[in-house]
Amino acid sequence: MSIINKLEQALASTKGLAADMKTFSMDTDNQEAKQMFSQLATNAENMSQMLQSRVDFVKSEEPQYNQQQ
Repeated sequence: MSIINKLEQALASTKGLAADMKTFSMDTDNQEAKQMFSQLATNAENMSQMLQSRVDFVKSEEPQYNQQQ
């Protein structure tokens, strides 16, 4: 598995994680849990943004990765 595939897999995982945390936050009535899940969602979204930046950089530096889509 190439590095771009690994990065894209990690990116998809963090996006899924963020969505799960948002869902957990909405599904609970416990305010502490709601706050915790919201913070975790924000953290996962930040990771997603960082990974997306890295994916974009790798693709710009290695044009052959654009052909894999």
